[in-house]
Amino acid sequence: MTAAKKRVLFVCIGNACRSQMAEAFAATYGSDVIVAASAGVAPAPGVHPVTVRVMADKNIDLKDHFPKALQHLSRAKFDFTVNMSGTFLDAPHLGQIVDWDIDDPVFMEFDEHCHIRDEIERRVMGFILELRKTEPPHRARR
Repeated sequence: MTAAKKRVLFVCIGNACRSQMAEAFAATYGSDVIVAASAGVAPAPGVHPVTVRVMADKNIDLKDHFPKALQHLSRAKFDFTVNMSGTFLDAPHLGQIVDWDIDDPVFMEFDEHCHIRDEIERRVMGFILELRKTEPPHRARR
């Protein structure tokens, strides 16, 4: 028997760059322990085209992703919310808030955008590894 996957929400300002990347990395690398979602405090009209390009370099397709508003997820319950927005978040449905201080790449060049992507990938992988450590050991069937 395994523990339930943790519901994790990644939040940034526009849900156009950072939180989209984090959600995609979590879904790609941590689907055994995470159900990932993302939202923005002031959603942009679309995912930033450079974000789509830098994630394609990691073989992750964001073409069908779109920004979502934080208030549209108010009925969903999360175990953790990773806050990259720089704003104060506090609501019971957000679970434990984890603040990540990561620059917003929205106005950055491609290479800088890649640097932010790589930082987010490292942090998401660290988060996934921590969640895996807290999973109970799997028991062999007799």
